[in-house]
Amino acid sequence: MSRIGKKAVAVPAGVTVTIEGQTVSVKGPKGELAWTVAEEIEVKQDGGELTLSKREETTRAQAMWGLSRTLVANMVQGVTAGYEQTLELVGVGYRAAMKGSELSLQLGFSHDVDIKPPAGVAFAVPKQTEIKISGIDKQVVGEIAAQIRRIRPPEPYKGKGVRYQGETVRRKEGKKK
Repeated sequence: MSRIGKKAVAVPAGVTVTIEGQTVSVKGPKGELAWTVAEEIEVKQDGGELTLSKREETTRAQAMWGLSRTLVANMVQGVTAGYEQTLELVGVGYRAAMKGSELSLQLGFSHDVDIKPPAGVAFAVPKQTEIKISGIDKQVVGEIAAQIRRIRPPEPYKGKGVRYQGETVRRKEGKKK
């Protein structure tokens, strides 16, 4: 039995939820998101709450129940508060800067790496060694952060590279004489 699927999703004031067939649309102060729920799941709106239930008792319905509830809850949080991911640059000469709306990274290559933000995502560089990625869609924000980290992942000997804020890098011992 899903513990997550049982919970109702609270809809705060200022957020409008529209259910058309299997498509759930959430509109709030930061923007609008939509997602199509699996056929095995039924979505109902009761005042200020959304409840999700299984239409049938199958393994797939069980799996999709908790997933669907979490994705709908993420959409509600995204349009109200939004999501933010912070990356840190560790290494001599590693720095980030903004070129208009693009992010320009110097990561030890012979060239700068420029990254254009996708729709609904904004970059900010409060310090040269810190990048903030913000947007309303949790999946897109996380994917962009992972793509930037993939350019120069932290290496285990000196710990240089791009890492998530608060991430600990397992260090290896170097060569011995």
